[in-house]
Amino acid sequence: MVNIEQFAKRLHILMDYYEISAALLAEKIEVQRSSISHILSGRNKPSLDFVLKILKAFPEVELYWLLNGVGHFPKQAEIQESAPTLFSSNKESEVKTETPKSISKVVANDIVNKEKEIVNQEIERIVVFYRNGSFKNYMP
Repeated sequence: MVNIEQFAKRLHILMDYYEISAALLAEKIEVQRSSISHILSGRNKPSLDFVLKILKAFPEVELYWLLNGVGHFPKQAEIQESAPTLFSSNKESEVKTETPKSISKVVANDIVNKEKEIVNQEIERIVVFYRNGSFKNYMP
């Protein structure tokens, strides 16, 4: 069973992560604003359609994290060892490696300029997300 209060907290985490309002979230997942408001207030439970729309609009969201707080947000890339399985041959299990291509000077200069802009900016807030679905918001 989905805990509505915890679901609403995770929905707030999602909105804070993407820096969007409830109205913008409603627009993004194509539901009415009142639907978001009712779920955030605990008045209504999220429907399956609502959950599927969130997963479609935000691929970084894990289903189990959204529903039960189990897992990670944002979704972490799974690192798998390349080991042969029952259905794979030895050739398929070989790891393919490529040498990295050099970055053009234009792209490198653009990266350096963006880093300089970031250094000169003032920190507004820092949000730390924990694996259990909770988070802390620090403001200087």
